Amino acid sequence: MALNVFDTLQERGFIAQCTDEDAVRKLLGEKSVTFYIGFDPTADSLHAGHFIALMVMAHMQRAGHRPICLVGGGTGTIGDPSGRSDLRKVLTDEMIEHNCECFKKQIARFIDFSDGKALMVNNGDWLRKLNYIDLLREVGTHFTVNRMLTAECYKQRWDKGLTFLEFNYMVMQAYDFYKLNNDFNCEMELGGDDQWSNIIAGVELTRRKTGRAVFGLTNKLLTKSDGSKMGKTAGGALWLDAEKVSPYDFYQYWRNVDDADVKTCLSLLTFLPMDEVNRLSALKDSAINEAKKVLAYEVTKLVHGEEAAKAAEKSAAEIFTGQSSENMPSVEVADAVGKKLLDVLATCKVIESKAEGRRLISQNGLTLNDEKVSDVDLVLADKDFPNGAAIIRKGKKKFYKLVIK
Repeated sequence: MALNVFDTLQERGFIAQCTDEDAVRKLLGEKSVTFYIGFDPTADSLHAGHFIALMVMAHMQRAGHRPICLVGGGTGTIGDPSGRSDLRKVLTDEMIEHNCECFKKQIARFIDFSDGKALMVNNGDWLRKLNYIDLLREVGTHFTVNRMLTAECYKQRWDKGLTFLEFNYMVMQAYDFYKLNNDFNCEMELGGDDQWSNIIAGVELTRRKTGRAVFGLTNKLLTKSDGSKMGKTAGGALWLDAEKVSPYDFYQYWRNVDDADVKTCLSLLTFLPMDEVNRLSALKDSAINEAKKVLAYEVTKLVHGEEAAKAAEKSAAEIFTGQSSENMPSVEVADAVGKKLLDVLATCKVIESKAEGRRLISQNGLTLNDEKVSDVDLVLADKDFPNGAAIIRKGKKKFYKLVIK
C-alpha cells in the first residue's frame, strides 16, 4: 500500500507544525484535497528558501492532491513582516506584475498545470477590489488586536516599530484562504514555518465564516545543521534563475555543502527514495563526496533541467582534474589589459574584495592561467588573454574564465 503523503512528508523531514495532525493525515488519505501555497513577488526569481515549498507541493501533487499556487499581486503591495527586522521595500505595480510572471515560469518546472491538475491564481485579482469598510465589517470583527500581537512576526518588529501597513498583512493572507475555500473548495494552506501565525489566522477566519473544517501545515525552513540559513552565497541569495546564478555555480553550491547537511538536503530537495538517501548519507570521510555529487546533480536537474545538470556535472569533473572546460563559468571584462588583476577580479565579483584577493595570494590560492599569482600588484597584459580569455582559479575548486568584451 502506498504511503499517505503526510507520512511521506514526515519521513522526509518536511513537517514542522500542523493544526490537527490526525485529522490532516486522515483527510489526505481519504480523497484528493485542494491546498494552496502563497509566494509573494518580492524579487524577479524564487530562491533556495522557496525550494522546500516547491518540493512539498510536488510531493502533494504526485500523491493525487491539487495545488493552488498563489502569487501575491495583492499582498506583495504590503510586504510580509514575518522574519523581518525592517520594513520591506515597497514595489511598484509594474515590478509586482513582472515578478509574478517570473514566478509562474519557475513554478511550472515543478508542478503540472495541464488539465486542471493545478491552478495558478493572483490574490491581486480580489484584494485590490476590496472595499476597505466592507473588509473591516466582514473580516475585522474576527481578529482581536491582543491575539495578533502575540504572533512572532509582529513581536520581532515591535521594538523597531510595526507600521499599520504591515499590521494588515495577516488579515489579507487570512482572507486569501477564506476566498480560496469559497471559490475552489481549498481545504489546506501550506507554507514555511515562519508563516505559522498567518496560516493559523486563515484557518480560524475560514472556520468562523463558513463553519467548514480547514487545516494548516508548515514545513521546516531550509537551514544548516548549526541552525543558520542555507542558500546564502557570497553574492547574496541562491536564486533559481539561471541568469542570476549559473547552473554550474548552483551545482557547485550543493556539491560543497557540509557533510552534516547531506542527509537533510537529499531528503528535502530530491525525490530519491529514502533507502537511497539513508545509504548515501551514511557514507563516511571522502566517500561522502559521492553523495554530494548525487545531491548536486539531482537538485540542479530539478531546477535547471537534465541537460544543464549534465553540463554542470561534466564541467565540475573537468575542472577538478585541472582540465579546461567550455562550461566553465565565464565573466566578461572590459579594458582589463593594463589594470591590476585584483581590481579586475573585485569589479567582476570573482572576489568579494581586494582584501580577499591579497589573502588568497598570501596563501598561494590564486592562479592565472595555471601560474600562481605572487604579486598583489600584478598588472594584466595582452599575453594573459590568449584567444581572448584568461583562466582564474580561486582556492582549490573554483575556476572562472575572464573573457575580453
